[in-house]
Amino acid sequence: MFSKSCEYGLRAVLFIAQQSTVNTKVSLTTIADSIDSPQAFTAKILQQLTKSGLVQSSKGPYGGFFIEIEALSTIKLSDIVAVLDGDAIYTGCGLGLQQCNEKEPCPLHFKFIKIRDDLKQMLETNTLAIVVKDMDSDLFHLKL
Repeated sequence: MFSKSCEYGLRAVLFIAQQSTVNTKVSLTTIADSIDSPQAFTAKILQQLTKSGLVQSSKGPYGGFFIEIEALSTIKLSDIVAVLDGDAIYTGCGLGLQQCNEKEPCPLHFKFIKIRDDLKQMLETNTLAIVVKDMDSDLFHLKL
């Protein structure tokens, strides 16, 4: 449903958020290793997320990626999806067909509308704070 970059981006942001709750900045290498993502691909994703302001970074020996604690309760999962995938997930065909629309629906068109609406609702109502609070602390295997 999500692009690969969006999947990795969601995992990266959740990992960074989890580490930010304990006031820890994390390196690109640590993030990539912990979310099982190629480092170069993770770097490009983090560049987009940093440019959008969802993730912060600092340089130097004590630097790394982080999210301000106050921002955890305002950043929604839909914000991350919007940066990495845009809104196509809410409008595109469930089968990925270009010609699918209201007038020429694919066999799943009207069933998929409900799924898209539910997905949008879930992404827009869950903030990083909510997800991190409910997250198993061992979801990502921190490799230091």
